[in-house]
Amino acid sequence: MVFAALATKASILVPATLAFFQDAGEQAVGWDPVSLWRQMGWMGRSVVIILFVMSAWSIGVMIDRYIAFNAARKQSRAFAPAVAGALRDGKIEEAIRIAERNKKSHLAKVVTAGLQEFKAHSDSNEISGEQVEASRRALERAEAIVHAELKRGLSSLATIGSTAPFVGLLGTVVGILTAFKKIQETKAAGLASVAGGISEALVTTAVGLFVAIPAVMMFNYFTGKVEAFDVEMDNSSSELVDYFIKRTGRK
Repeated sequence: MVFAALATKASILVPATLAFFQDAGEQAVGWDPVSLWRQMGWMGRSVVIILFVMSAWSIGVMIDRYIAFNAARKQSRAFAPAVAGALRDGKIEEAIRIAERNKKSHLAKVVTAGLQEFKAHSDSNEISGEQVEASRRALERAEAIVHAELKRGLSSLATIGSTAPFVGLLGTVVGILTAFKKIQETKAAGLASVAGGISEALVTTAVGLFVAIPAVMMFNYFTGKVEAFDVEMDNSSSELVDYFIKRTGRK
């Protein structure tokens, strides 16, 4: 009885298995990018297009911030010793001219605001305390503006990094649904009938991760750079306020 039951099950499973591989052999499944694109439905293609747009946007932001931060760092290294020498000699107007020549430097933008405010109050012969306080407020306003400029575009990197996997997941769901739909239409569970949907699901997932991972990494990298620039601007502002206090004390 046992052997008879096994023979019966084998007579059912073997033809089904053969039919599965025969179905797989009837239609070759391509795994190159062009074949994968052709196997996708319109929903899967839409998801991939959206992800590529997000990738292009994030790459543009990365390039823009990289160039801006490199220029700020390079000009700040040249600006700091030059303006320090001018201030040691009491040449405020010369320090302002040096700052205006380094417009891409985050330090120059902040220092220029403080120096111009201090010079304006010096020319109007206002009391020393008000003179220093006005310069301090100008420095704080300039720091806030420069901080916002440095962070421009980073929010879009954060958004792309957090949403791209979910967009890819949407493509995964669509691919799985396409695979089940093919099974229902062909009345067969062969490899060829589900390969298109499964490949669509895997491709959209992979593209979503491919877009998200660099965006998250570069967002963290640029955020660290902005925090370092903030510290440098705070230190420069404090040193400049101390300079103003000493200068007004000598009047």
